[in-house]
Amino acid sequence: MSEPRLTVVPLDHPDALALIAELQAEYVVRYGEPDETPVDPAEFAAPHGLFLVAHQDSGPVGCGGWRARGHGRVEIKRMFVRADARGRGLARVILAALERTARDAGHKMVILETATRQPEAIGLYRTSGYAVGEPFGHYAGEPESRYFIKSLEVPNADLRTG
Repeated sequence: MSEPRLTVVPLDHPDALALIAELQAEYVVRYGEPDETPVDPAEFAAPHGLFLVAHQDSGPVGCGGWRARGHGRVEIKRMFVRADARGRGLARVILAALERTARDAGHKMVILETATRQPEAIGLYRTSGYAVGEPFGHYAGEPESRYFIKSLEVPNADLRTG
């Protein structure tokens, strides 16, 4: 298995669209319907956002993006790894790249929403330094929704020498 290659693409790029279609199909299996959160491809284009596709060996295997939400915050959306590529740490690689690019773009915090029928996602966010956040967005009133936040600000290193 080769190392994943992450590529910035428009949200309406064929690889992104194929992965998002698989993600939406998985939502239908888990929840009975696709994610209906409004998403505009322009929100995931610089300078207000970014969308990544991970390629490995024969093609696209995962994706994720962020969009600016004001006040130094970005929202992560469409995190997904194909079933046959799971269990190799690829979601963690994508998440770290999203956090790094958001920080490099000057943002201070990540927010996101997932739900109880995605325990793998909840585990990923908890073990990646995310804390429980306040409800927001399209699913704010849904009892199964879970919200997470993470600061992107890196504390100053302790430079004391003595």
